[in-house]
Amino acid sequence: MITAYKLSFALIEIYDDYIKVTMNEGITVSPKHNDVLLEMVHKHYNNKAFLYITHRVNSYAVNPTIYLETAKIHNLVGFAVVSNDPRQKNQTKLEKAFFNKEFRQFDNIESALQWKNELLEKHHKSVL
Repeated sequence: MITAYKLSFALIEIYDDYIKVTMNEGITVSPKHNDVLLEMVHKHYNNKAFLYITHRVNSYAVNPTIYLETAKIHNLVGFAVVSNDPRQKNQTKLEKAFFNKEFRQFDNIESALQWKNELLEKHHKSVL
């Protein structure tokens, strides 16, 4: 891990080629939260391909329209949701409809990281 930020709404962990976000219990993720996250992305991944991993260990709501803006991040290659909660799996299906890049749900971080490696490798080959 490069660094971490403990914010009022989430724990954000910055790694070399991915950002891992754990939202706090009970919040509703809205555009104002997304703006803070976008600042982090610009600070740490400026013109570098990366993956966004949300680790959903807490119960919270997401305004799915935020994905319309998130998908505009040119160097974001994919979005992974990590949760084995059946309700979160259903929510993920709805959210995916608002995101026009790779978007997948996983039961554990290890599977999400493996997918990240595959996506980044594919992305790097397409850029060459």
